[in-house]
Amino acid sequence: MKTLMNRPVSLFRSFLALEASGGIILLFCAAAALVIANSAGSEAYFGLLSTYFVGLSVLHWVNDGLMALFFLLVGLEIKRELLHGQLRSWSDRALPGIAALGGIVVPALIYVWVNLGNPTTVRGWAVPAATDIAFALGVLALLGSRVPVSLKIFLTALAILDDLAAVLIIAVFYTADLSPWMLAGAVLVLVVLVGLNRFGVTKLVPYLLLGAVLWVLVLKSGIHATVAGVLLAMTIPSRSKAGGKLQGSPLYRLEHGLHPWIIYLVLPVFGYANAGVSLAGVRWESLLHPATLGTTAGLFVGKQVGVFLAVWLGALSGVVRRPAGANWAQIYGVALLCGIGFTMSLFIGLLAFPTAPDLQDAVKIGVLVGSGLSALFGALMLRFAPSRVRPA
Repeated sequence: MKTLMNRPVSLFRSFLALEASGGIILLFCAAAALVIANSAGSEAYFGLLSTYFVGLSVLHWVNDGLMALFFLLVGLEIKRELLHGQLRSWSDRALPGIAALGGIVVPALIYVWVNLGNPTTVRGWAVPAATDIAFALGVLALLGSRVPVSLKIFLTALAILDDLAAVLIIAVFYTADLSPWMLAGAVLVLVVLVGLNRFGVTKLVPYLLLGAVLWVLVLKSGIHATVAGVLLAMTIPSRSKAGGKLQGSPLYRLEHGLHPWIIYLVLPVFGYANAGVSLAGVRWESLLHPATLGTTAGLFVGKQVGVFLAVWLGALSGVVRRPAGANWAQIYGVALLCGIGFTMSLFIGLLAFPTAPDLQDAVKIGVLVGSGLSALFGALMLRFAPSRVRPA
């Protein structure tokens, strides 16, 4: 019994360690892309990304293909946390849920305020709405034991809810013209996947083969192809054939099989393919471009204000309790880290401005600056924050 009780804890610690190390690798890949994009190798870099292969450019394959696997993992993590993890009850969801809501609404409002009167750039309102869990946990890993475990759990749960909100935003607000026939085909495949789950099929092969068909249909339906990953994840059984809740289940096997590949390959490749922005001709005034300024302010100002204010008001009203063993200075430091929106922010920026490379670059600069400032000041805040906890 003790072993079974300790297993979720050890799994969660393994998850934190994997995400943290992956965040550091992602940072190096993004930095490498930025350097190469502004070096003599820039022509080869951009040329490779624009090369076509089986009907799609390399960049398209990365953003629609590999990232569908990332969203599949995101969906699996969301399902696991909701059914068996840190978000399994409403009381568990309350604190990160309130914080996530504040961290989505306030950055979006700041971005819209900066871009008022500009109907083109205002489409990027959701860019600063997400938190990059890999980067944020990577920063926390560098701080070691100075950060209470409760805050790491809080940040992880918050980021997972952020990802869920981002998926819904992508599906609802960044969908192109719909193809009814392809959409109907996708719905039919989804019904079959749900049927497999209901009839107790626990082999992964049928789900993955149908998932590939679902990806093609969603890609051609007008809904972004990555949504197929989340839809597939929701149909993967979370119980093993023997009736166990998680251990040995298809969800458990697929998540733990995918995780290293996503963290150490897919996300670094995505970062390398999308962080490269040419800074030729970029001046200090470029930081005042509405899309750049809105993204930077949304991530660095909006995230910390939205997350911290939501937690503080929630605790003040008695609706939620602050994380155990954490003081307000440490909570504020984590709120700062929530402004690291790298992966999902870049991704939403590409969807918001699919035919405007100049606006994509403006968003990329804003993401890099806003995420960088959030990481720097969040790390400093947590490094020098007092460790004593005063009564709430």
